[in-house]
Amino acid sequence: MSKDFAKRNAAPNRRASAPSGKQVPAWVWFIIGAICGAFAMTLGFTLHTPKPVSDPNAEAAKPAETESKTPKPRFDFYKLLQESEQIVPATETMGEAEKAPENPANNIEYILQVGSFPNQPEADKLRAQLILLNLDAHIESVEIHKGEIWHRVVVGPFGSQEKLASARSSLVANQYTALVLKRAKNSKK
Repeated sequence: MSKDFAKRNAAPNRRASAPSGKQVPAWVWFIIGAICGAFAMTLGFTLHTPKPVSDPNAEAAKPAETESKTPKPRFDFYKLLQESEQIVPATETMGEAEKAPENPANNIEYILQVGSFPNQPEADKLRAQLILLNLDAHIESVEIHKGEIWHRVVVGPFGSQEKLASARSSLVANQYTALVLKRAKNSKK
């Protein structure tokens, strides 16, 4: 037996309708809810706000009390900065710790520490980069604590302030930062 699907009886959609035939739109309920919420908020704010005291003596004393309770902030750092200002002479180009010895008989030498690494290959890589910049770079191994060894990459020592300044400026031009170290001659730390 074949069945005819073209003449199929479809059940009608049954929707719940309002008993009186009138249904209130959703936007009306939204507006009613917003109005009720606004009313509740204003009522809550008015009930929780403290009422001012109507005592005339209290009003006269009130400004004096508020002025004494909240002192004006003081900013002393302007004065402190002016007092601690140190004027550097224009002829001095480097600080005291960065100056190379003027007297060759002096027992102090200056070096530039460019890096410090816990493993040797990284230190060798930086040393090779500094040698390509035509700087006299070498590695010093130092024991920090209990067998922990660090490898310092240093440039120098320098015999004059001009050589120190030119080496430092070439390092800065190539985005390397360096520490100026002062130590006694012929001592490796």
